[in-house]
Amino acid sequence: MNLLLIDKNRELSQVLVEEFEGNNFLVDYSESGAEGLERVLRGNYDCIILDLMLPKVDGFQIIEKIREDGIDVPIIIITTKDSIEDRVEGFERGADDYLIKPFDFRELLARVKALIRRSSGKKHPLIRCGDLTLDPIARECRIEEQLIPLRKREFDILELLMRHENQVFTRERIISHVWQKEYDGTSNVVDVHIKYLRDKLRINNYDRIVVTVRGVGYKVSCPESY
Repeated sequence: MNLLLIDKNRELSQVLVEEFEGNNFLVDYSESGAEGLERVLRGNYDCIILDLMLPKVDGFQIIEKIREDGIDVPIIIITTKDSIEDRVEGFERGADDYLIKPFDFRELLARVKALIRRSSGKKHPLIRCGDLTLDPIARECRIEEQLIPLRKREFDILELLMRHENQVFTRERIISHVWQKEYDGTSNVVDVHIKYLRDKLRINNYDRIVVTVRGVGYKVSCPESY
């Protein structure tokens, strides 16, 4: 599951990122409202965790823009602003939950999981790159209308990279999120799976979307011409 954390408090955010990743979440982090909003508009997240007091673009403005653009991702506000007026405004702008700092991480984790459960019953999200479509719920990959049979790890790698277009993932980070605790080797297992994946995506040259970044890892890049 993919989270976006937007909070200017680096120390708290580092702790939250580590805790969520220890619970098998993938977390992107932004400390400014403008950068966070940009990530939302071009990303694909299961939940957004949002502070209100951010530089330049505050949390209320971010929520309003997200909802104006028709993005129905669950949003939970985490803030020191504890007045009834602030809570009401947060919900009226489109937030789904509101948690006052300081809080216990276990409560935040439970609330995030609950929001994602409720949200997953409402939508059937597709991830697209031109005519290539991933359906994470049905676990189907198609190019135009042609079904591309992918094995579990191939699908998981492609989903991870497509959810974070143009973001480079090291082999170690791919292993951490795709294999999690099931793999402790040091072989070229990621490279092998990437090769199999590319072989299956050669229809209309879609193998090119999986880009090798030398010395670092892999990313997905969807050209505008696709």
